[in-house]
Amino acid sequence: MEFENLVKLIQAVSESELTRFSYEENGVSISMKKDKKQKLVTINNVGETASGSLPAALPVLEPAEPPAGQGSGYPEGNVVKSPLVGTFYSSPDPDSEPFVKVGDHVSKGQVLGIVEAMKLMNEIESDYEGTVKQVLVCNEDVIEYGQALFVIG
Repeated sequence: MEFENLVKLIQAVSESELTRFSYEENGVSISMKKDKKQKLVTINNVGETASGSLPAALPVLEPAEPPAGQGSGYPEGNVVKSPLVGTFYSSPDPDSEPFVKVGDHVSKGQVLGIVEAMKLMNEIESDYEGTVKQVLVCNEDVIEYGQALFVIG
């Protein structure tokens, strides 16, 4: 796809009510996701399969809405929010276990995760002591300033 067409496609998706869009052509996969004011665009060269054909596009899953009448959808407790925009990492490296999991006891000041912003790794520390009731983000999620990351009870 030519650059000018790619720019037009991004603008069309941005101006529409779509929240997710996926497209594949000639071994190049384009996936766009629009959350509130944030736009995420990823382009991957998917290559060919052993049979010489292009792999089928994967289905796009929409985030689940909290049940009606449940407010924020979070369990009761203290919510740890992101102090900055960036990419969230749940462990110090891909081969390590996550810093914390649901059910783990955490102390005030304990590292819960890392947010990479402008090539700097920023540790997210707990402001609370208690048990991790919910982890609200996945490894390598793009997160916003003030986004809820963990619920500590």
